[in-house]
Amino acid sequence: MENVIVIEQKTFEELMARFNRLAGMVDRFCRKAEEKRLSEWLDSTEVCQILQISPRTLQTLRDNGTLAYSQIVRKMFYRAEDVRRIVPLVEERRTLAALKGKTI
Repeated sequence: MENVIVIEQKTFEELMARFNRLAGMVDRFCRKAEEKRLSEWLDSTEVCQILQISPRTLQTLRDNGTLAYSQIVRKMFYRAEDVRRIVPLVEERRTLAALKGKTI
């Protein structure tokens, strides 16, 4: 058996206005969280471009523990702050390699 509830139009409109405000707040919160989540993580291609290194050099940085990463299935992801932290190290290695006539 179903119950029917009757409310005044003014009360219904106020309820809908509150609901719409709440829905808007939830939507804004979700967008901010999604933007933050996506901006904090970089994939291997982006890291190679930022650091101007080859995928093999990136693998070496992972293997020797210089650059932390997370792996989802077969794809690697890196935190942007970790990548920024190693920029000086990569530049130093690039300089040393250039002195030896090599590239990284």
